[in-house]
Amino acid sequence: MADKNQGLVTQIWQDICQFKMTYGLMIALLISAFSVIYFTHLNRQTTTELDQLLSQKDQLNIQWRNLILEQSALAEHSEIEQKAQSFLMMTRPLAKDEKIIKIP
Repeated sequence: MADKNQGLVTQIWQDICQFKMTYGLMIALLISAFSVIYFTHLNRQTTTELDQLLSQKDQLNIQWRNLILEQSALAEHSEIEQKAQSFLMMTRPLAKDEKIIKIP
């Protein structure tokens, strides 16, 4: 029985040595196939992440435009004057109370 196993191992080893080019190409083929699978998966993940980031960029651009519009609305002279009158009880000085200073 031990001789049979020893003979089988020897035959397998001789077969491997005889067809080592074929086995090498098979291993290279398997490595190539798994690398294609891996890089395809990686590409899909990266594409999904890119889509999410572009969507987030669009949302931030919309928010930025809204903030710019709000800033311009709040910076208008009439808005500032109205808030000064209502919150701070400020009034516009009369013409007789104004003093003009000329710098020579």
